[in-house]
Amino acid sequence: MNIRLLPKKDSKASIWSGGLTYEYMIYPEIANYTDRDFVFRISSATIEKVPSEFTQFKGYYRYLVMLDNSLDIEVNKEKKIYEKYEIMEFNSDDEVTSYTKGIDFNWMVSEKTGHHKLEITNGNQNCDAQIIILFSLDTTVIKINEKLYDLNPHDLLVIENLEKENIMLHFSTECVYGILNF
Repeated sequence: MNIRLLPKKDSKASIWSGGLTYEYMIYPEIANYTDRDFVFRISSATIEKVPSEFTQFKGYYRYLVMLDNSLDIEVNKEKKIYEKYEIMEFNSDDEVTSYTKGIDFNWMVSEKTGHHKLEITNGNQNCDAQIIILFSLDTTVIKINEKLYDLNPHDLLVIENLEKENIMLHFSTECVYGILNF
């Protein structure tokens, strides 16, 4: 089992058409975002321009969570509103236009990947997924099999559990919790 803490302060910004994006992780590490050869990518972005067109590309499923306010959005010409911390799920080739400024959490997963899900949780979890992602919404302590990890707001903890060991997780506050199996 490999556990990596990826602090927000260590993520590097790059520009997208609507603002800035901060990549936390791309998997596998040898993958490249522009080549679209990754299994998954975790990032946080600022939406600074209204309206903003989300980047489109085929072959990926996306989860998006607004971290600071609600999201007024249009997906394939259909208007929708997502509240703060409500999970938006869509295909990366959908036409998505945001009419809200703000900061989001973004998880892109290859459609070739088997099982994946994302939720907001603050309870205990017993998990044997191959990849577990934990994104802190606030200052939090995450206990993994009795070991404590202190996270600042918007830090990311990723557990690679390719042997599918049973892992006990405990969260002191709400977190974004994702699992993925190949």
